[in-house]
Amino acid sequence: MKRLAVFCGSSDGVSDAYRQGAIRLGKELARKEITLVYGGASVGLMGAVANAVLENGGLAIGVIPELLKDREVAHPDLTELYVVQSMHERKAKMTDLADGFIALPGGPGTLEEFMEIFTLAQLGVHQKPLGLLNTDHYYDPLVSLFHHMADQQFLDETYRSIVLVDASPETLIEKFTAAND
Repeated sequence: MKRLAVFCGSSDGVSDAYRQGAIRLGKELARKEITLVYGGASVGLMGAVANAVLENGGLAIGVIPELLKDREVAHPDLTELYVVQSMHERKAKMTDLADGFIALPGGPGTLEEFMEIFTLAQLGVHQKPLGLLNTDHYYDPLVSLFHHMADQQFLDETYRSIVLVDASPETLIEKFTAAND
């Protein structure tokens, strides 16, 4: 596992635990020499994870659409920054660059990015690991929804378990490494 894409909010959220989780993940990515691929912003959880990677000697690649470059304040110190024309191009570029995907707390954009990757895995388009960093139980309702979908036979039982979930960035990355072997 050389590169992990991280989907997360461009704000910090209400709990400091979210920011601390992003920082812990960034430090762990740098420690494991895993390059961060993310949305390219310098604000919110996106900025926190990127700064933690960079401050700990890691590499960070940003992919930001032109329309968000100024609004989300493109990070000026990244290893690489791709400026693309659309959100669709952003997701496609991140998918191409990444060996796996993690969602931190975030809003509808974060969920949309994660759900597209989840759907592509179900369709067999990729076999890359994907997971939720369940900081402060943020994703408990979504995990419950996945169980409900499976119970109601809208999510095949085979796919219920492909989403790796953990509250610890270190443990989640270990699960990714084991899934990639």
